[in-house]
Amino acid sequence: MDKKIPNYFNSILWSYDPKKIDSEKHKKTIIINAINYGDLRHWRWIKNTYGTETIREILSKIPATEIKSRTRRLASIIFSIKNYNYAPRGTY
Repeated sequence: MDKKIPNYFNSILWSYDPKKIDSEKHKKTIIINAINYGDLRHWRWIKNTYGTETIREILSKIPATEIKSRTRRLASIIFSIKNYNYAPRGTY
């Protein structure tokens, strides 16, 4: 897959050089930023580009705290995520 990232992603990938970002190599970063900061067009693009299964796999493996709490529930509904990866608080 060598799909060009649309220019409207520049607003949610502000700390990355848009000329150097690769849609396959950086898909985790693109997906997380789209979920956290994007709007519906960002969500549609990642779904059409990566597919629900890939997005679900990435979101299920990352720490739940990487997804803003205000979007976590919506992402879990849209991408059918049953469990996020919650880190243990500690052991005593």
